[in-house]
Amino acid sequence: MTKQTILFDLDDTLIYTNKFFDLVVDQFADQAETWFHSYHISPEEFKKKQNEIDLQRVLKQGFAPDHFPQSFVDTYDYFSELTGRPKSEDEIRRLRQLGESVYSHEIEPVPHMEETLLTLQSEGHSLHLYTGGEPTIQMRKVREAGLEKFFGDRVYVARHKTTSFLESIIRERKLDHACTWMIGNSLRTDVIPALENGIHSIFIPAETEWAFNIVDVNVEPRGAFLKVEKLQDVPQAIGNYIAS
Repeated sequence: MTKQTILFDLDDTLIYTNKFFDLVVDQFADQAETWFHSYHISPEEFKKKQNEIDLQRVLKQGFAPDHFPQSFVDTYDYFSELTGRPKSEDEIRRLRQLGESVYSHEIEPVPHMEETLLTLQSEGHSLHLYTGGEPTIQMRKVREAGLEKFFGDRVYVARHKTTSFLESIIRERKLDHACTWMIGNSLRTDVIPALENGIHSIFIPAETEWAFNIVDVNVEPRGAFLKVEKLQDVPQAIGNYIAS
């Protein structure tokens, strides 16, 4: 089998992430509904506004650890001004702490993460990790998930995962477009940049997906554009394409 270069996304591709954010958002909405109970605002309304605020900030500024907690505070501010309910510094502090708690959860790999990477590694492929977020937080996840033995110094962290950032990795590492793959759950930040750079891509839909990642793909692939349901299907999908 021809050696391939395979770039993996991290969050919700190799380890679970979205579900922990969803749990914290649910806690936020329940707490906010309790505080604003007399104004008859449903938890769903709080979640809708929080998602809108968080999404707008990420689209403009990329990923930063303070964005998520700040979206709780901004949502609280919005409904405080809408209803006239007095703001409380103690409540704001509690919201920031709640938002920050999402970054301290125990790492949970997706099923068959290790055996999938071991399979690809044993087949002689070069494995790389390309993730978005705050470097300190993302590298903690890499260490706690035991991923250093697969990726070594081939780990790239970007605040904005864009076509140009992926292009810089391809250029600096002198990767062969015809033998390079991007694997991930995000159509926006994994699939589209890969296709725009003329490399192969495999899309693995997350069990729970964030609105940020749901976009149309309007790029004509110059190589493979595959979809698999599970991470463990990746080695066979690549092998079948190479053999075809």
